[in-house]
Amino acid sequence: MKRVMPLIALLLTAQLATAADNPIEIGTVHWGRDLDAAQIRSAESGRPVFVLFQEVPGCSGCQEFGKTVLSHPLLVEAIEDEFLPVLVFNNRSGADAALLQRFGEPAWNFQVVRFLNAAGDDIIPRKDRVWTVGALAGRMVEALQTAKRPVPPYLEAVASENRVDRLAEVAFASHCFWVGETQIGRINGVITTEAGWLEGREVTRVIYDPSILSLQELSERARAADSALKVYAPGDAAGVLVGFATGQLDDSYRPAGSSDQKKQLAGWSTLRRVPDLTDMQITKLNAFAPISRAKALEWLSPRQRRALE
Repeated sequence: MKRVMPLIALLLTAQLATAADNPIEIGTVHWGRDLDAAQIRSAESGRPVFVLFQEVPGCSGCQEFGKTVLSHPLLVEAIEDEFLPVLVFNNRSGADAALLQRFGEPAWNFQVVRFLNAAGDDIIPRKDRVWTVGALAGRMVEALQTAKRPVPPYLEAVASENRVDRLAEVAFASHCFWVGETQIGRINGVITTEAGWLEGREVTRVIYDPSILSLQELSERARAADSALKVYAPGDAAGVLVGFATGQLDDSYRPAGSSDQKKQLAGWSTLRRVPDLTDMQITKLNAFAPISRAKALEWLSPRQRRALE
């Protein structure tokens, strides 16, 4: 029987062989281990360097970060495709310890991700406690924007729909909630849509990002699409609206049946092949498919698009 290489020796190679070799704390990303080589590749390609400083073996929080955040399929794909991922152990001697000293990172610390340019400078300021899918995806979007790199829509979707603390909801009555989902789903800042019923009316329940567009702006755009006969908002949120009939979005709301959800996708059978579709991706596919399948497919990752072929 061949002698199995010890784990520590494996981790000190230039790159982990496969994601199956990864300890739980570092997720399923294919990590590089040579920062200098990554900086050279960054200079050639323009891709930022994504550096994870992590404790391995680590505490339960480190393990949870690897198991959830660094194993989220679309986040992993974006890390590998849009960045140059490099792993630095914060509890090892030798080259790892030298990198901790170089970047002023504490040893035996919780995970920290930094985004570097080819010169090894931070593209965006270092930040602690970026420990959720939404928070890390948001930082990735910010780093790409600062580096003047294109941000793939699927990464925007992961960032947007997972930052639930900044999202709001509203429902719009219309003559047809199929049309409502289609028209409203195209609006920038709309995260997800759902066909439903309220006060006996067909409504489209919308989750949106108020930092991108206000309730007034969203309502005006929904009305322009003939999808805002009445606006239902939680609590007293509708009090800020001008020029709209309003009502309460409360427990009397009921979602429509599954056959009435995302009606524009009903005939697109090959979508069943696509792995890891998020709610926002499904909303955008449904919204854009009637006018352009090519536009709809922009919301899929390269791996997801290949699954359609």
